[in-house]
Amino acid sequence: MVELNISTTAKIRMADITRLLEDAVIQNGWEDGILTVFTPHTTAAVTINENADLDVQRDMTAFMNKLVPDEAYFRHSEGNSDAHIKSSLFGCSETVIVENSRLVLGTWQGVYFCEFDGPRHRKVWLKFIGK
Repeated sequence: MVELNISTTAKIRMADITRLLEDAVIQNGWEDGILTVFTPHTTAAVTINENADLDVQRDMTAFMNKLVPDEAYFRHSEGNSDAHIKSSLFGCSETVIVENSRLVLGTWQGVYFCEFDGPRHRKVWLKFIGK
């Protein structure tokens, strides 16, 4: 397993980690197989989406804030129930095909770490199965 450390700078942010994943694939000599990208946090997530237009990230975070606002009626004592809900909606992992030491993604796709309760220091774990 490989661990990536990510520091987030805002309460809610989508950080493109595609390059970090590509670097990890090369550095570890991973050639052909499956890469699982997992975050062990209950207020963060991992997702795949468009990485060509930054407005997509802005639109997604704005929509998530409208869909799941930070409401006073949430009972969780830490006051971050909205972050837990957003994390569950996105999920804590993604699986990416690796072929010839390259991530197999669509033309406009990138892998994002989603912060919903920042700023914080976070971890992303990578597990490769293949050769």
